[in-house]
Amino acid sequence: MQTAIEATGHAVGGAEGAAPADTAGIRRIEIRDLRDALSKGLEDFRASRTDVLFLCLIYPAAGLFLAHLAFGYDLLPLIFPMASGFALLGPVAAIGLYEMSRRRERGLEATWADALGVIRSPAFGAIAVLGLYLLAAFLLWLLVAYGIFQATLGPEPPASVGAFVQAVFGTAAGWAMIAIGMGVGFLFAVVVLTVSVVSFPILLDRDIGLYPAIGTSIRAVLANPVPMAAWGLIVAAGLVVGTIPLFIGLAVVMPVLGHATWHLYRRLVAR
Repeated sequence: MQTAIEATGHAVGGAEGAAPADTAGIRRIEIRDLRDALSKGLEDFRASRTDVLFLCLIYPAAGLFLAHLAFGYDLLPLIFPMASGFALLGPVAAIGLYEMSRRRERGLEATWADALGVIRSPAFGAIAVLGLYLLAAFLLWLLVAYGIFQATLGPEPPASVGAFVQAVFGTAAGWAMIAIGMGVGFLFAVVVLTVSVVSFPILLDRDIGLYPAIGTSIRAVLANPVPMAAWGLIVAAGLVVGTIPLFIGLAVVMPVLGHATWHLYRRLVAR
């Protein structure tokens, strides 16, 4: 019992004697820093292409599985919310990619097997807890999205794909669903970006605990509102492009964005 309590305390507060999060200096960045992070992310992807593709095949597979469930159980209105929800779960899915970039930065071998080594990280408990938070946000988004459908085009499920598409783009209720859904989805995305863009990388890099990591992430976003808003748009656009061809593009988009996020963290937080 005591060991479990100590482990939980470690996950939340970090290692005893670790520097508090507010000692981590936040740098001001510009749009060109985003381009640099993306360039380095692409370099990491090219350097470990085979291993990364193996690691990331789960993304399109998961997307296709979710789409199959939606078609099979009259959950067609949730296809787009599920696809866009990858933006909420992306930071969790990319944790192995951060580790690969971290190892490559240090001149170490960076394979998919090394990426799975994050489970041995002292901060894995905090990483897992934060991952559960984001999973809860994803599930809440699906519930809210379905509620928006019920209030606009529902409550009856669509009779077919064609009928649903026509209702979405050919009726006032459909456009209302789009407008409300995009607005609410934007709020979800902003919250998740703010609390996670730095949190996962810094937990791998420094064993500072969950809440200090989240605090550092929030400070980084607040200090760089314009570049971080642009980064959020880049991530959203990349995920949309990746999901269009049957989610297959996610096997490339996700690793590039994941590696790039590690380098963005390096730009944002002083060592």
